[in-house]
Amino acid sequence: MEPGELTERLSPKAPKVWLLGEIILDVIGYFIIIILFCLDYFFEWVYWIGWILIGLAILSVFGSFYSLLRPKYLYRSWYYRVDEEFFQCKYGVWREKWVTVPMSKVQSVSTEQGPLLRKYQLRTISIETMGSSHTIPALEEITALRLREQIAEYAKLKEVEEV
Repeated sequence: MEPGELTERLSPKAPKVWLLGEIILDVIGYFIIIILFCLDYFFEWVYWIGWILIGLAILSVFGSFYSLLRPKYLYRSWYYRVDEEFFQCKYGVWREKWVTVPMSKVQSVSTEQGPLLRKYQLRTISIETMGSSHTIPALEEITALRLREQIAEYAKLKEVEEV
């Protein structure tokens, strides 16, 4: 499989959604660290706990910088392709991962949508096989629904009504 064969991309909105999710998690993490600092101050915990909290805060700052850069590069690395024979995808910033799943091994296909994805009209497709699960994150809603139907048809699956 050559890199040129995988032509399909995620939605251009994906980095924005991922970045927003990372910012929300970072804010929650900083809030927890601030609460721990306050508890350390008011209850006068053992001195070494304060040093651990300082180290944790410094690591959180570095982690925040990484989480601000990661969505852009992750989006650039994501490619996929679906045809009658295979589902193929390539992704990864530091470690590139290639996945090829024969359509005959696909047992189910579904879409998921959380609050952030819903706000930007995006969905994630999950493709289940006997031993593993693969996802295509952050596709446009219409594209995801069409692709889900296409994969189900290729895998000769019957749609199960979602509750």
